[in-house]
Formats: sequence, C-alpha cells, structure tokens
Amino acid sequence: MKRNMGIIDRTIRILLAAAVAVFYFTGQLTGIAAIVLGAIAVIFIPTSLVGFCPLYYPLGISTCKKG
Repeated sequence: MKRNMGIIDRTIRILLAAAVAVFYFTGQLTGIAAIVLGAIAVIFIPTSLVGFCPLYYPLGISTCKKG
C-alpha cells in the first residue's frame, strides 16, 4: 500500500473525527446525523493513521508531497 495522503490531509481528518466525537458525547449530535458522521469519523481515523485512502486510489488523487 503506497501512501496517498499528505500530513495536512491526515491532520484535518483526525481533527474532524475528534470534532464529531466531541459533538456526539456532549449530546449536540444525535439521530441519523450522529450515525452517518460517526461512521465517516470511524473511517477517517484508520485511514489517517495508515496514510492511505482507498477512495483516492481509483480516482488517482494523492495529497503527498512529490519528491
């Protein structure tokens, strides 16, 4: 698996997942929105830690610095 996510992309995903968790656990995010955003947040965390997004691969997207 070749990395296709840069550090900024990974950081933004972790921050968004953390924000969703905070909103959920403080009770500000409920219902269907909580389920959908929670599922996205759960996907964001491992993809950010590994540095590979499966959706980027078929689309040919890479946010890594070239060099």
